[in-house]
Amino acid sequence: MAAESAQTLERGLRLLRLLADGKGGRTPTELSTELSLSRPVVYRLLTTLLNEGFVRRDAEGRVHLGFGLLVLAQAVQPLLRAAAVPTLRRLAEQVGATAHLTVAEGDDGLAVAVVEPSWTDMHVAYREGSRHPLAKGAAGRAILALREGRDEYLVTEGQLQEGARGIAAPVTGLPWLEASVGVVTFGPLEEETGPLVVAAAAELSAALG
Repeated sequence: MAAESAQTLERGLRLLRLLADGKGGRTPTELSTELSLSRPVVYRLLTTLLNEGFVRRDAEGRVHLGFGLLVLAQAVQPLLRAAAVPTLRRLAEQVGATAHLTVAEGDDGLAVAVVEPSWTDMHVAYREGSRHPLAKGAAGRAILALREGRDEYLVTEGQLQEGARGIAAPVTGLPWLEASVGVVTFGPLEEETGPLVVAAAAELSAALG
């Protein structure tokens, strides 16, 4: 019985991760195919997840993540912030630029932790809770690169704010989290900034893992 319960939980989590990939809703049949599960099994999973508010169905019958997950996300975000701040503070001081942790929420990136450098005369003011499309800015594009299996840092300029330059690297090795660590500045970015951002993302991954 315990093994069967664990298998059901694992299948439910796989279903939620699939719906969180940013590619939109699926029909039960599509979920069955992508998860390599029978349709009766998928329907049983959906019934439980629908009752708990973790998934929802639209007028066309396609399945999407449900708003019940927001409650869990809101509980996790303070934990993520607490874990990320020490790493972000070191990165901000090293680079002299505003450092941030951004997580994916569907097609958007959400800044859950931001640390500004203490010694610079001018830096970018970037608010926790800021939201932007993943396709714009280094932080979001690093998460998209992670979805495509690419572990590399991304550099952008002026995509979210005129004159602002950003570098971000994905947080890898955590299948439950789509996130990136990055810095943003109005000034020049030194050559070593990219490797420092990558190192910070790896440090945070180890701390959370």
